[in-house]
Amino acid sequence: MHANTPRRGRRTLAAVAGTAVLALFASACTGSSDAGGNDDSASGRDVTITFWHGWSQESEVKAIDENVAAFQKAHPNIHVKTVGNIADDKINQSLRAGGDDAPDVVSSFTTNNVGMFCSTKAFVDLKPFLAKSGIDPAKTFPAAMLGYTQFQGNQCSLPLLGDAYGLYYNLKAFAAAGIPGPPKTFSEFADAAAKLTVADGDSYKQLGFMPLYHGYESTTEHFLGQYGPTYFGTDGKSSLATDPKVAAMLTWQKGLVDKLGGYAKLDKYRATFGEEFSAKNPFHTGQVAMAIDGEWRTASLAEDKPDFEWATAPFPVPDDQADTYGRGYQTGTIVGIASTSKKQAAAWELVKYLTTDTEAVVSFANAIHNVPSTFEALNSPKLVSDPNFKTFLDVAKNPHSGTTPASVNGGGYIVSLQNLGYDYESGKQADLQAGLAATAKEIDAAIAQAK
Repeated sequence: MHANTPRRGRRTLAAVAGTAVLALFASACTGSSDAGGNDDSASGRDVTITFWHGWSQESEVKAIDENVAAFQKAHPNIHVKTVGNIADDKINQSLRAGGDDAPDVVSSFTTNNVGMFCSTKAFVDLKPFLAKSGIDPAKTFPAAMLGYTQFQGNQCSLPLLGDAYGLYYNLKAFAAAGIPGPPKTFSEFADAAAKLTVADGDSYKQLGFMPLYHGYESTTEHFLGQYGPTYFGTDGKSSLATDPKVAAMLTWQKGLVDKLGGYAKLDKYRATFGEEFSAKNPFHTGQVAMAIDGEWRTASLAEDKPDFEWATAPFPVPDDQADTYGRGYQTGTIVGIASTSKKQAAAWELVKYLTTDTEAVVSFANAIHNVPSTFEALNSPKLVSDPNFKTFLDVAKNPHSGTTPASVNGGGYIVSLQNLGYDYESGKQADLQAGLAATAKEIDAAIAQAK
């Protein structure tokens, strides 16, 4: 979850990479979701547990190791063997195989795979552990974060820091265009994007905003986070074709594409962008005056020091939902207990510490510039923040903020929606309603096959 770590940007891509492996996993592995385990940690006897996580940057590893060291100091009989830089495919292989080398506690960046972890019972249901410890999840974790850590009532994981999305804007460009402050509604946003756009023949000297779905963080699910869609009905079927918010978002984005010069011109300009996670990011270079991005970008900008002042704000919302301004899309890292673990009592102590101990959550958030995942940590005076980072803390606290729900086949439904988005913005699919109906049918078929 480091500011310059590519995995933080496009979680969906990570989910796509893991979907095929996880599909095999779903059919090959089932475990017990019952709380328990037969270790003696509660009696004070020594026990060693293995903790797998995905962090690999030096600062990240240092931060997680410091938290584990603090845990071991508070629990001298529980020893933790920590293994970093572990991807979901290796997690799945190990959980299938089991054995002494398999992890007891597992952390993953890919929230899209929670549905699989829960439905295959690869991770245990943590509700009994939470109840026994007297922890009320709804009073401990923000609703969106709690949402992406469970599936169909199975709380098989908990949030371990999070990401929130908002608007970054170039103050120098805003002043030059005579725009007094950040737009709050989509109509204000479209006007600002047009005013900030400076054409240069068939290209741009400056683009107000890159709306294309390949424009780094301008994805379908991030935009839909401003609408509050359902994604699935109570029957478990895709609601893309029946929820008017989905069509409204796709129509809004296509309108913005047309307003700012059309797909071909925008796509040609997009090809000139540098790497997303570098100083050549188009917002850093001034190629775009506004961008949608996560909280980690604040650290990147502070480090790269572009030649203009910048600020953050919540991303705008639809005009007919102006009262929800302040909301945003959320995702994050999850942590759970492997159902194959024979040391679940000790494993729970580590999970509980990492996810609910306020000092542990705050120190980790401070170290790697991510959003804390509990209400107490979000409000902690020890949390290092400034007005630009506070934007994302407020998004995390906002009750209107949302996420993409877990599914039995991971992020497959998000990929299907993105593919429709690509076709619609480019003109390949002209009939939006027909495209939505076909996409919903595709999603339902894929989920039925995965069950």
